[in-house]
Amino acid sequence: MQTPLPAEGRWARPAVYDLITIGRCGVDVYPLQTGVGLADVETFGKFLGGSPTNVAVAAARHGLRSAVITAVGADPFGEFVRRAIRGFGVDDAYVSTIEGPPTPVTFCEIFPPDHFPIYFYRGEHPPDLQISPSFLDLDAIGDAGLFWFSLTGLSQEPSAAAHAAALSARRSGWTVFDLDYRPTLWPSREAAHEAARQALPYANVAVGNLDEVETAVGVRDPEAAAQALLDAGVKVAIVKMGPEGVFARTSEESALVEPVEVKVVNGIGAGDAFGGGVCLGLLRGWPLERTIRFANAAGAFVAARLACADAMPTTPEVEQLLNGVRS
Repeated sequence: MQTPLPAEGRWARPAVYDLITIGRCGVDVYPLQTGVGLADVETFGKFLGGSPTNVAVAAARHGLRSAVITAVGADPFGEFVRRAIRGFGVDDAYVSTIEGPPTPVTFCEIFPPDHFPIYFYRGEHPPDLQISPSFLDLDAIGDAGLFWFSLTGLSQEPSAAAHAAALSARRSGWTVFDLDYRPTLWPSREAAHEAARQALPYANVAVGNLDEVETAVGVRDPEAAAQALLDAGVKVAIVKMGPEGVFARTSEESALVEPVEVKVVNGIGAGDAFGGGVCLGLLRGWPLERTIRFANAAGAFVAARLACADAMPTTPEVEQLLNGVRS
């Protein structure tokens, strides 16, 4: 049985949010030993998880007024997620509770520097994919300076319908499409491609790694993929290239930013920190290269640490890392 937020009268009208994200949340369970498979791990740590939720956390660490639209199960892990969201300074007014399905749990293995297998325990109909249009504060979504959504949220109904309603409510500002493609959460890559194709015209920014942009637009070359994203309707295309850095393009300029050298501990979560940096740059009106360079450094900061949400940097911490790289 669903327990949605009532369509009317649920929310006192807040000040306009800098950003609202929508989508996955859950509990990340990370091994406290690195270089060991799950079958041999003895101790674990429990952390807030879910990419759109962690992007909201990352943005809040930069002083942005953030909220997340998501749902948890009516269980202790759901209470943990809600407390963690609040504890990181993100508004949890739009976090619903769904009776029945458990709050998702995600395990990973940590083999630095570049192998971090992820194992999703989400069930067939996890709470965050049961968000329907009736859960949404469309006025708040329309007024937010930035709205962040991900491909995973389009993988099932009624979540896909909720995303469509939210995108239709956008009146101005930045709408960022995280091309976050998780193969195990889709029936096929072709289905994910079709969902991405239909959603791209509603976004003015697209962010993805090489696999994700290939899923969205059918090409893997960074420059060609960025151009294909622009042709699909976005104004800013950002392609993450792993050890090769990040390539970004608008109709007027492009930027190629080299990776920030750190000793990688856990690469999971770096993309969410990157997303928080992108949000800050877009909302502050920074030039393209400054935005991407800052976001890249934010991602590197988290990659050098075990946790994800707990490790999100403040703006001074990112700037300190950038200054250290340049000196």
